[in-house]
Amino acid sequence: MIIRQATEADFDAIWPIFHQIAAAGDTYAYSPDINKQEARRVWMELPAKTYVAEHHGQILGTYYIKTNQAGPGAHVCNCGYMVSAEARGIGLATAMCEHSQQIATELGYTAMQFNFVASTNVGAVRLWEKLGFETVGCLPKAFNHPVQGYVDAMVMYKWLAKSV
Repeated sequence: MIIRQATEADFDAIWPIFHQIAAAGDTYAYSPDINKQEARRVWMELPAKTYVAEHHGQILGTYYIKTNQAGPGAHVCNCGYMVSAEARGIGLATAMCEHSQQIATELGYTAMQFNFVASTNVGAVRLWEKLGFETVGCLPKAFNHPVQGYVDAMVMYKWLAKSV
C-alpha cells in the first residue's frame, strides 16, 4: 500500500467512497445527498492537501489536511479520513492517521484536532485514542445519527510538536 497526494483525476475513485460514507449519515456531518461537485469542493479544493491510500492501483482510502482555524489558531490542523467498505479493518485508517501526523509536522502544524467525532463511531474513537488523541470536549446531542437519534459529538486533540 502507498499513501500519496491525490490528483484531480483521483476524485472519480474517491467519489464512491465519499458518497457511500456520506449517504450512510452515521459518521460525518455531510448531507447524505451531497452531490459529486460539492463533495469535490469540500474534499479536494478546500483542504490544504488531500491524500489517497492505494493498493495495486486501487484507491481504498483518502484523507485531507487543512488549517483548523486562521490567525492565532493556524498552528492546529484538522483532518478527515474515509476508508472504502471493502478495506475496513486492515489498518488503513491507522496508516493514514500516522501519515497525516507526519505531513502535519512537515507543514509546520504543532497540533491536530478532530472537531466533530460522533460518539457512536466507536471504532474511530478507539483508534484516535490509541494514536494519542484525547477527548477535550463533548458537544451534547450535536450529531443526529440516522438510527440512534441525537448523540454526542466529541472534540479530540493531539499535540504534535516535540517542544514548544
